[in-house]
Amino acid sequence: MLRKPARASGRTPAASRPHPLVPAGLASVDYKDTDLLRKFLSDRGKIRSRRVTRVTARQQRQLSRAVKNAREMALLPYATTR
Repeated sequence: MLRKPARASGRTPAASRPHPLVPAGLASVDYKDTDLLRKFLSDRGKIRSRRVTRVTARQQRQLSRAVKNAREMALLPYATTR
């Protein structure tokens, strides 16, 4: 049976990045704030994952709901296939 190699012992943990909604001072996300919502969309219009945006699960749900509402109101584009 093969063993996995041991991790390097001198590694430092990655520096934590601040949550993007904390500096803005937002408790909830509004669908009318398109400048903020565009930060959480890819160049093709897809909603970025939590792993990429560094938001909490609750904030991600608020973001996705706000993006979907903004798309329905024609404030943001839908995802493109090209």
